[in-house]
Formats: sequence, structure tokens, C-alpha cells
Amino acid sequence: MIERVRAVLVTEKDTMLVIRRTKPGAPVYWVLPGGGVEADDESREAALHREIYEEVAGKADIVRLLHTMESDDERQLFYLTRIATWSFDDRTGSEFSAEGRGDYALEEVPLTVEGIDGIALKPEEIAHVLRGALRDGSLSDVATA
Repeated sequence: MIERVRAVLVTEKDTMLVIRRTKPGAPVYWVLPGGGVEADDESREAALHREIYEEVAGKADIVRLLHTMESDDERQLFYLTRIATWSFDDRTGSEFSAEGRGDYALEEVPLTVEGIDGIALKPEEIAHVLRGALRDGSLSDVATA
């Protein structure tokens, strides 16, 4: 089974870092930073730290596992994290230079229901989980406000 890790990167301004994906011939959508767990990763959390460094040249503190999605061939683990510094210009992920992959743009989105409603966050299941967590206050362990 393929395992992927993704980060809900919450900033000091209580925004969330997301990647806007623009592909030729497809509607624009947004994703959370992350990617596949590799055989040489010591743990899922180590894979998440590696992916955050590759995709946003940042270092995040993992608060907790927020959600798991599973299908027959893939498991995605979504972690709630806190990030203070990043530099999208210094990212190192190979996908950014791959031909035909489209554009990747880092954006800060308000970590609010309205902020999530304002973007096409994929997969929709994590958007739904975040909306629910914002409504019921279960993100209070990461929010500064």
C-alpha cells in the first residue's frame, strides 16, 4: 500500500499554507504540501519533515495526526503542524521542474471556514474535515488567536 503524508501548515498569523496547482486544460485546485513516504524515511513524521523541506523550504512542528484517508491501494495521513518560516523560492522538490506538471504556487489562506470555502482544496474530504474542526473548535491546540 502506498502511504502519503500531508501537512496542514498553520502560520503564526493563523493562515494555512497551500499549494495552488495549475495544469494545462484542467481547473485550478489547491493541495496541502506533502508526498509519498519513501523506503529510507525513518518514520511517517520524518517523511513529512522531508516533504515540507522539499516543497516549502520550511521546518514545521508536528502538533498531531488530524485525519487518515484510506482506499484499497493508498493511505494518506494529514498532520496538523505549526510553521514559522518558509521560502517557496528555495524549494527543492523534483516535481517543480518536471516537464508538463504545470505550475505550483504557494499561497496563504485564512484558516477559517470561509477561507477553505474560497478555494478548491483537494481532496474534498480533507476540506470537509477542516471545516468541521474549525466549527467545533478542535483546532484550538494549534491556533494562536
